Amino acid sequence: MSTDDERSTTLPPTAPCTVVWSQGHPYVLDTQTGAVRWIGADDRGRPVSLTRAELQRRGWSLRPAS
Repeated sequence: MSTDDERSTTLPPTAPCTVVWSQGHPYVLDTQTGAVRWIGADDRGRPVSLTRAELQRRGWSLRPAS
């Protein structure tokens, strides 16, 4: 990938509280529950929890799409 603006299918970051964007929604890395999960919300505001592999399949970036 040449810029942070491009969507990445590489492995997401692993630092706690990191925020990434996927399909127009922000997700934050939660490591406090013992299970590493990416937490965000869907289009209706309902909580969404993704594994690292699920986020990788969906594609992600460090910045929102412009």
